Amino acid sequence: MDNTEILTERVSKYIKKQGLVSAGDEILLAVSGGPDSVCMLYIMHKLSREMGFSLRLAHLNHGLRAEESDRDAAYVTELASAFGLPLCQQKVSVKAYQAEHHLSLEEAAREMRYAFLCRTAAEFGSAAVAVGHTLDDNIETVMLHLVRGSGTRGLQGLRPVLNRTIAGAGCLRVIRPLLCLGRAETQVYCCEAGLLPRQDITNLSTEPLRNRIRLEVLPLLKTINPAFEETILRTAFIAGEEMALLDEVTSQMKAELVIRQDDVLMIEKIEMHRLHPALKRNLLRQMMEELLGGLKDIEARHIENIVQTMDKPAGRRIDLPYKLVFQVDYEHYLLGWGIDELCPYPPCQGEYRLGVGTETFLDGWVVKTEILPSPIGLDLSESSLVAYLDMDKAGTDLIVRTRAEGDQFQPLGMEDAKSLKEFMIDNKIPRNWRARVPLLISSKEILWLVGYRIGESAKVDENTRRVLRVEFRLLG
Repeated sequence: MDNTEILTERVSKYIKKQGLVSAGDEILLAVSGGPDSVCMLYIMHKLSREMGFSLRLAHLNHGLRAEESDRDAAYVTELASAFGLPLCQQKVSVKAYQAEHHLSLEEAAREMRYAFLCRTAAEFGSAAVAVGHTLDDNIETVMLHLVRGSGTRGLQGLRPVLNRTIAGAGCLRVIRPLLCLGRAETQVYCCEAGLLPRQDITNLSTEPLRNRIRLEVLPLLKTINPAFEETILRTAFIAGEEMALLDEVTSQMKAELVIRQDDVLMIEKIEMHRLHPALKRNLLRQMMEELLGGLKDIEARHIENIVQTMDKPAGRRIDLPYKLVFQVDYEHYLLGWGIDELCPYPPCQGEYRLGVGTETFLDGWVVKTEILPSPIGLDLSESSLVAYLDMDKAGTDLIVRTRAEGDQFQPLGMEDAKSLKEFMIDNKIPRNWRARVPLLISSKEILWLVGYRIGESAKVDENTRRVLRVEFRLLG
């Protein structure tokens, strides 16, 4: 058995072990024309007959190497023709995309490539996209993650299967059938099979960080420990196994503990504090992944910033990538966009005079007032948006407004007035809600902090003859 047969057999066993392909699947092969992708094409073509799946090729011409990029595209076209396989290809300007989105050249190329593959797979109903990543790519990725500070999760490197969400394009299932081979082995395969893959001279540049790791850092580390690559791969395998277990446990907890309202995820503070730090961090990571559709640009430092903020007073918030916000509330932690919009009260601006026995429409509210001839039979627990007041104490000069600097309030049951700000803090009214809570005022005295507490001065007691019923209803 020659090397090409041995390597093909190894890939076959790896695909079956990892469950990468099923009979009847169409697999979209991402073929650049380089040794790894050409080796993948030849091996996958041999296995397609044995395992009962079909192939379609995809090639994106980045246009980064002028005529050389066009020659790469022409070479892939020849390969597709030689195998009788359908080919989807497109030419784009990565540099224009890079300038528009303020990315590195490597990031821009990667985003455009995966968006193209996602669209193509969706158009033709491909079950997965196969990319030619090798063991060497895996090692480089682990090192890259360590340098960039991705935390324990980054140690697992490249996984055999990845479900990747592409902004504006959908979800893509990516498989890596060559993750059991080294880069030198794909080159040996091409040599022994008489193939002449294209060579990308930009891989020799040390400007991209990944290339610097490949060409400078890894050779140095191997002089310290010749088995360094095996050590990295073993670490990646162990990290992958442990992260899989951690993800499973975390997902179960997330389903039980995390509540979603629109674009905000909430969890009770008391529940979060009960969690082991590792579960806490992974839960935050899964929450961010749910909101963002992925964890691109999310680093360990972002998770640690959130963890450190959890012990801060209510109202503290931090900004995160993609305009995400994490905020500490009195009883919950909030993560998402539009946290301020979670307030159940609409913005209320200015002052509104209320008539008695009428309905008054104001910002987002309709306020109904009526006089009841007797306090007998009142349901004081009817609703937090309904108040019963002593009509003679309240009077008819009624105004609705929101808080103002220096407001004083004597809550029901208290002998003395206190600052409204202090009352709101003591009653754990979220900071971003406070400016929206309506106040019912008579003679410059707060009769009712709507939704929370009436004032002592207008309470219904045994001397009450007439009752003023005030009801706030949200419009819409």
